[in-house]
Amino acid sequence: MTTLDKAIIASYEKSGKRFELYVDPDQTYAYLEGRKPDLKNMLVAEEVYSDAKKGERAKTGDIEKVLGTTDIMKILEFILKNGEVQLTTEQRKKKVEEKRKQIIEILTRESIDPRTKAPHTQLRIENALEQVKITIDPWKNAREQIPDILKELRLIIPMKFEKVKIAVKISAIHAHRCYGTLKNYGITKEQWTNDGSLIAVVEIFGGIQGEFYDKLNKLTGGSVETKIIE
Repeated sequence: MTTLDKAIIASYEKSGKRFELYVDPDQTYAYLEGRKPDLKNMLVAEEVYSDAKKGERAKTGDIEKVLGTTDIMKILEFILKNGEVQLTTEQRKKKVEEKRKQIIEILTRESIDPRTKAPHTQLRIENALEQVKITIDPWKNAREQIPDILKELRLIIPMKFEKVKIAVKISAIHAHRCYGTLKNYGITKEQWTNDGSLIAVVEIFGGIQGEFYDKLNKLTGGSVETKIIE
């Protein structure tokens, strides 16, 4: 358990009433990330404050009226679920970087340059993000942040989320070995020929074309036939 001077504040505000708790930064962060299953050892002080930094305690009547309970553990659970949690500088930096990597991965895998139909490289997307200076929310889901980020990125590089259909022909000697991989990517049509060859159509995000071709080439020794279907 951390000391009060190293604790962070979890808060909830409604109807002009504010409620704050002092909580352990590491324990709280682990809980919010799903690495800690319970609320044990999280509270640093078993008090509900209206202003924690000033030491002003919330009125019992306000607590009951707004939060519906005076049970400190139920209040803690409610605030963590519905309120805001302060982060230490180190935690915030780490969390933002994790979310940034998730966003870059989504953009790299799923977006293409509409002019060439080719995927953007990870480095190009990283550089574009640096240029537009986008603020990344450490708690908001990465995919939910994509629409706002795209508005800014498209001022620098053309981006489009688009799936492509690729026809694939694999000889009998490699067909069964490749079938599971094709299925994982998303087969929309398939046909087994009399000689045991497999002809299939997959639909994938344009950004992962390179990854898709690389896997098939490794599995077939480069003998796979592919064609993008317009």
